[in-house]
Amino acid sequence: MKKVVVASLLTVASFAPQASMIAFGQADAGQVQMPAAEFASYNGCASATTPAAKAPACEAYLTAFPQSAVKGDVLQQLMIAYSQIPAPDKALDAADRLLQVDPNNLRGLTFEVFLRKQNADAVSDPAAKQAALDAAASYATKGLAATKPKDMAQADFDNLKKGVTPTFYSAIATAALAKKDTATAITNYKSELASVPVDQTTKPGPLLQDTYQLGIAYYQSTPPDYVNCTWYTSRAAAFAPDPYKTEFLKVANYCYKKYHGKADGYDAVTAAVQTNLDPPAGFTITPAPSPADIVAGVIKDTPDLSALAVGDKEFILANGKPEDADKVWQTIKGKSVELPEVTIVSATDSSIQVSVSDDSVQAKTADFTFNLKEPLKTPVPAVGDKVTLEGTYASYTPSPLMITMSDAELVVPKKAPVKKAPVHKKAAAK
Repeated sequence: MKKVVVASLLTVASFAPQASMIAFGQADAGQVQMPAAEFASYNGCASATTPAAKAPACEAYLTAFPQSAVKGDVLQQLMIAYSQIPAPDKALDAADRLLQVDPNNLRGLTFEVFLRKQNADAVSDPAAKQAALDAAASYATKGLAATKPKDMAQADFDNLKKGVTPTFYSAIATAALAKKDTATAITNYKSELASVPVDQTTKPGPLLQDTYQLGIAYYQSTPPDYVNCTWYTSRAAAFAPDPYKTEFLKVANYCYKKYHGKADGYDAVTAAVQTNLDPPAGFTITPAPSPADIVAGVIKDTPDLSALAVGDKEFILANGKPEDADKVWQTIKGKSVELPEVTIVSATDSSIQVSVSDDSVQAKTADFTFNLKEPLKTPVPAVGDKVTLEGTYASYTPSPLMITMSDAELVVPKKAPVKKAPVHKKAAAK
């Protein structure tokens, strides 16, 4: 399934950090000794009231005073100003320059993650997209490991890191899922969702989108985890606006039916996800009967197994427990049968393989081998031809199913006698 891009769920179109998420402060120039000319230039940057005015003023200061003691602070102001204009490429360049000055700057790392992930969304080339996502994930990993600067209060740093941590986990998970590393994606999506109050996961936005992506990660796992796919895609659908709700439900219903076998009982899932981010203790979905269970039911409910259709016998031989399969095999072993209009898969003058069941015909694979009693005297049938064969059940292997027939013959339809047209004699002239 293609990834659903929920642009309208994203609450930030261009990254302008919100005060509630990041408390960006300015250095107190009064704590730094500056010559009057430098202070005037710095003040022009710091006091500018609009992003359009601040950006050139800060750039002018950095050009005039490249070794400034407040270079990091000015670069932060410049980075924010460019993001608010918005000029994302220039904001990313400012973040790059900031990290050259302060490699562990949490604000700069946050901009790198957000903007590089945003850039990846606009890239169509798969390799370039993955490279952009991997770069964002690399900065995110550094962000998660970042420690408090010595000149920042612990409470301020804790609040800052708490606000940006979901973005970091999301970037790592997104990069992992794009390259089918579902285990890493699942771990980081779950960490992202666990890092915020539960009520935030019910609001349209990146967290709800990533709840859906968590379900996709479970679906793409090997083997697919249909239960968790059902849960998290249903949780996302429960709170998503249309048309995303409809798209999310398609995946949720698919995973549910793949596991349960049919749609009944899904209402219990939709009710449970309303009040739980993760599956609660004791949550289960009843699995669909296994093929072996289906076979056991047929064996139990069928008085005369020999009366089963050929396709049903094949299903039992291929999917039943050995003891159940043997019960059916004993009803046909050593018996002759004529199978009309079967499809040739391969043929020689001594052996013919054919498709008999509907599944085999669709897959163009053989499920019967007819070992001929005598070499063919007629031309060998071509692949795809439909023929009638007669033979005796000799043996079978269950996986993949192949039934071997002995003493087989190609049944050639008898030609109907040609009737001569009646001869009408002309009536004798009177």
